[in-house]
Amino acid sequence: MTQISLTDDLVATFQIEGWPVRGRLARLGPAIHDVLTRHDYPEPVANLLGEACALAALVGSSLKFEGRLIVQAQGDGPVTFVVCDYDTSGAFRGYCRFDAERVAAVSQGFARPGARTLLGDGLFIMTVDQGADMDRYQGITQIEGETLALCAEQYFAQSEQVPTRVRLAVGQVDIGQGPQWRAGGMMIQNIAADEARGSTEDAWFRAQALFQTTGEDELIDPQIAAETLLWRLFNEDGVRLFEPLALKAACRCSEERIAVVLDSFTAEERADMVEPDGRIRVTCEYCSRVYALPAGLPEDTVN
Repeated sequence: MTQISLTDDLVATFQIEGWPVRGRLARLGPAIHDVLTRHDYPEPVANLLGEACALAALVGSSLKFEGRLIVQAQGDGPVTFVVCDYDTSGAFRGYCRFDAERVAAVSQGFARPGARTLLGDGLFIMTVDQGADMDRYQGITQIEGETLALCAEQYFAQSEQVPTRVRLAVGQVDIGQGPQWRAGGMMIQNIAADEARGSTEDAWFRAQALFQTTGEDELIDPQIAAETLLWRLFNEDGVRLFEPLALKAACRCSEERIAVVLDSFTAEERADMVEPDGRIRVTCEYCSRVYALPAGLPEDTVN
């Protein structure tokens, strides 16, 4: 087992020795706590957004170019929109739009409401952005699973034809500093059979059986290192964990971007936005940062 240099806020590829199975593991600590506490999210909504961020890290870290992966779901339920915007440097941001009263109404039972209950009828979407000079690639499936993990498995089955299993976990853990949000995720995919490899069916069946034993508590436990978790699952065959990519919460909003957006409105529309002090205030949906721009939109702005 390769020892890694990071213990948290990481995503890494792993390989089960001799198996036609590839996998990735994500562990999120302070970075996901930052994202989930930017807004006053009810617990089920924070859980949904945490799942989206862990999933985006798992899938986005497989991109072979500099770009972005956007994982989003939208529907007619209490949560109308959830999104995580991940770039290949490891930076990510996320946001949920929800109706607090409707979320409270579906949260009355013993079980925490999942993706299908919160989002209702709608779509699960993954968008790959390869940069300004390249076309975006977008895959869309219906929301059918009660978790985003099931939505992702359905997406890969339909859009990529790649057998995939995903586990996601989100929760609060107190290790002496009060409850802190954490998230984790693991994904395995079957490598297709070929003449040299032969059938991969038996190995894939066995990998899924071991993978299924992963507990949600293990995925978010800060005292279980990534390599320890993988060793517990695949020690009989050996597993190699590659050097991880560090993850960080980071928003791309800026005064310049906000000014460009405001400049797209007419003078009359901007006039309606001006507050008594002569400023137009805009709050970033992702990070909650408030920008106060002069109504005339000069380059110099005040936060």
